[in-house]
Amino acid sequence: MPAFDLVLRGGTCVLPWGEEATDVGVRAGRIAALGDLRTAEAAETIDCTGLHILPGLIDAHVHLRDPGDPAVETLESGTRAALLGGLTAVFDMPNTAPSITDKERLDWKRGYLEGRAWVDVGLYVGASKKNIAELASLEIQPNVCAVKVFAGSSTGDLLVEDDASLEAVMRSGRRRICYHSEDEYRLQERKPLFTSGMPHRNHMVWRDVDCALIGTQRLMTLARKTGRPAHILHVSTAEELELLRDYRDVSTVEVLLNHLTQTDEAYDRLGGYAVMNPPIRDERHMRAAWAAVADGTVDVVGSDHAPHSRAAKERPWPDGAAGLTGVQTIVPLMLDHVSAGRLSLSRLVDLMCAGPARVYGATGKGRLAAGYDADFTLVDMKRQRTIEESWIVSPCGWTPFAGHRCTGWPVMAILRGAVAMREDEVVGNPRGTGVRFAEARD
Repeated sequence: MPAFDLVLRGGTCVLPWGEEATDVGVRAGRIAALGDLRTAEAAETIDCTGLHILPGLIDAHVHLRDPGDPAVETLESGTRAALLGGLTAVFDMPNTAPSITDKERLDWKRGYLEGRAWVDVGLYVGASKKNIAELASLEIQPNVCAVKVFAGSSTGDLLVEDDASLEAVMRSGRRRICYHSEDEYRLQERKPLFTSGMPHRNHMVWRDVDCALIGTQRLMTLARKTGRPAHILHVSTAEELELLRDYRDVSTVEVLLNHLTQTDEAYDRLGGYAVMNPPIRDERHMRAAWAAVADGTVDVVGSDHAPHSRAAKERPWPDGAAGLTGVQTIVPLMLDHVSAGRLSLSRLVDLMCAGPARVYGATGKGRLAAGYDADFTLVDMKRQRTIEESWIVSPCGWTPFAGHRCTGWPVMAILRGAVAMREDEVVGNPRGTGVRFAEARD
């Protein structure tokens, strides 16, 4: 019998303790050895010379729209996009149609993954004012990554905007809650100031800094009052990042690839294809986001992949849909930021592997270490390639980053020891399954 099912030989591994030229041995879908394996027998060997081997990258914030509109996205197409972009796991948001807010829908979604998911999937449960009493039991169901609270800008019945309801949510259960933090009262108060057909850059004027900051201040006050840990999603302002440094006892922080890459010039260039919530802002906030990456304030970087049809994006502002595609492009763009010297490859792994695993309690994910799942993202840091819309596999068919030339590109993804993507081709059949979490029941 060969010693290993798979050996990755000759690459540079990004380990928890730094980059190291070492081989990786895989057995039964898990990492079995790190070291010099040149003489080891293996059923399969992959020459990784010139490549960096990362633990399988995770996008902890995606909207796969399933159930919903298959003309825009499906679980199959969205996870295929993730795999082609170098990811091995995604965490899927609950604001589908219908929303994932009860055990029946959650059980359906869990079963729906099998045979359709190209990468592993964690599932959010949506909080509403109607299911507060059930949240404590829902959050410990298998494969649930977290409860998601829309404190502003929600769809359907997923709006929990008042302090009394937010506190009740926080007192139902114990795991870390994820928040869309915008102040709904300020949003509605200011809405009459804006009329159809105004320039798209008014999006960041309506959903201004105070809208985000007030929302986050309220959540931090309640989180400390209740002792319930919070994860503030898509933090977009310098003021919030400064505030959150004083609440590390109860909070963790996500920043989006978009807020690290785009500024308000995008509104003039892309129109509706630059509209998302919370909005893209001016360069001051992007600089603050990068400073927060550099000083460790940011725990996770995600894409907030939120596809819509072209027709929905091209309506006059503010009548168009808010949300941008990103699950297929986040890895190339983050690698490009590494190549530009904005962060190290080790810090990228921290933000897209160890960070999501730590914040959400994912087991077997996030580290290139013995005993962990044999999930790997192999990248060529010298490869240059331009993002093209013809490459995008989501049915909506567009990306706000079309034409962006990247230095650094994912060339292979391995899922639990089996090659799942190689050089722009998916391999085999969908093998994704539900991600396991330490505080959820199996």
